[in-house]
Amino acid sequence: MNNYEIVYILNPVLSEKQIEEVMKKIKTFLTSKKGKVVNYESWGLKTLSYPIENKNSGFYNLIEFTAEADTIADFEVELRRDERIMRHLVVKLEKDALEWAEKRRKRVKSKEKTK
Repeated sequence: MNNYEIVYILNPVLSEKQIEEVMKKIKTFLTSKKGKVVNYESWGLKTLSYPIENKNSGFYNLIEFTAEADTIADFEVELRRDERIMRHLVVKLEKDALEWAEKRRKRVKSKEKTK
């Protein structure tokens, strides 16, 4: 099993329910292929650097997960088929990136506790 993370941008006209449906779809796909979602973060609505599909903003989300290497090609096909996802980027995490991701997760959790 390898560690990966995906950042994807969703269409800004989606409702909270539709955004949650995309997350559930991704999680279901990964678990059906014996993967596991390690962390999920919703970064909210952000302005894009350049227009995508004539949209100037989008909902950013990050998912850290583990999966087999041969699963990623099928996963990216599923992401491209979903019209709600405007862009996505899947990255394999190496040792140093895993350590940094763990620090980021702890920092995010500590910020949530102080709110």
